Amino acid sequence: MGIGKVTEQLDWNGKKVTVAGLGVSGIPAARVLHARGALVTVVNDGDDERSRAQAAELEAEGITVRLGDGATLPTGTELIVTTPGWRPDKPLFAAAAEAGVEVWGDVELAWRLRGPGAAPWLAVTGTNGKTTTVRMLASILEAAGLRTAAVGNIGVSLLDAVLGEETYDVLAVELSSYQLHWAPSVRAHSAAVLNLAPDHLDWHGSMEAYAADKGRIYEGNRIACVYNVADEVTEDLVREADVEEGCRAIGFTLGTPGPSQLGVVEGILVDRAFVENRQKNAQELAEVSDVQPPAPHNIANALAAAALARAFGVEAKAVRDGLKAFRPDPHRIELVEEVEGVAYVDDSKATNTHAAEASLAAYDPIVWIAGGLAKGATFDELVQRSAKRLRGAVLIGADRALIREALARHAPEVPVVDLDRTDTGAMSEAVREAARLARPGDTVLLAPACASMDMFTNYNKRGEAFADAVRALAATGDA
Repeated sequence: MGIGKVTEQLDWNGKKVTVAGLGVSGIPAARVLHARGALVTVVNDGDDERSRAQAAELEAEGITVRLGDGATLPTGTELIVTTPGWRPDKPLFAAAAEAGVEVWGDVELAWRLRGPGAAPWLAVTGTNGKTTTVRMLASILEAAGLRTAAVGNIGVSLLDAVLGEETYDVLAVELSSYQLHWAPSVRAHSAAVLNLAPDHLDWHGSMEAYAADKGRIYEGNRIACVYNVADEVTEDLVREADVEEGCRAIGFTLGTPGPSQLGVVEGILVDRAFVENRQKNAQELAEVSDVQPPAPHNIANALAAAALARAFGVEAKAVRDGLKAFRPDPHRIELVEEVEGVAYVDDSKATNTHAAEASLAAYDPIVWIAGGLAKGATFDELVQRSAKRLRGAVLIGADRALIREALARHAPEVPVVDLDRTDTGAMSEAVREAARLARPGDTVLLAPACASMDMFTNYNKRGEAFADAVRALAATGDA
């Protein structure tokens, strides 16, 4: 299979394109298409004050906007470009299928608009760890002297990266399952699926559909399909992918690597994939201590990033230098402060059970602060696997009862504080209660396993509230 057509040469002039949804990807897509002569209509379910303001800006530029009706296919539509959040079962897409109209996402649009000689993509997906891995990868590529950027679901628009004035040697691309669903022709140089656990099933409809969309990232890969040895489903997705002749399956593992794998030997990250005589030889890449923080799941992220960089031909020294230079974004297993011998760690980004389990596995013993919006999740497996590490638990948020019940079933000896309040001040009380339960040498860990929107604008605000409470505790002895 080829790497995908470069289709900037498509004649957009007069083409009737419907953009589904305003927002961070819909508005740029509408403007890009309008600038190329397309007749663009933006449809949007909402008709609130913010939507009306956005619509007024677009209409002043000559773009048609239809608010309050995202279900009806505009007459004459030849193509739909959708924002990632729009679910596949929306009536608009059923109407498009009936009319034989193709649906692209903003990532697909960016891929189709790449010009001649466009930078290849090193792509990353997975339930957890995507952003960290992509930023690690960009740091490694930069250490190798390559012009690169971390783009995609990470916050930098792929349309901006592809169509902007700056030129790149290679792009480190984060892709969500939503984006991959609407990106049928994207063909990466190499790609990784970090892990798979139930998430966003309300959007995809089933775990099988979710996994299939994640697996699209491997389609047409040229050099390497990187998978997680500890997660068999990721390897299954490699087997099922239609790749270019000669593309290799490359595993990463926290254990000793076999041939065609990257792994860890006596505190050293090593490569047995991109070396001569990989049956016998290994290349030292970096020390575990070069990865910050050196939690197990973060080491796995580093190995995946290293595998993609090595697939692109990056030397071992650049892997080490890039990992040493990298620092994770806030609210990802971030040490806030130590207070009276107790470490307070903010992993507010652990918004599902899979991420929380990885975070809990990095510390022992733990006073766990958890809770929020469960998004349909269950907590029995998480509690079973983590029970022996728990000194205590402090529960907050709308769905805290689900975690309390799992703790009662599988860790009845663990003391639990159930905070029956959902105002933002609950975090200060949660930190005070956690401090009361903790002993010197313990870790108080905010790893909620839930979304934040019942109490906070987003996980960042939740993490900031935790950090503020910890610092108040350190300053005064009282959060």
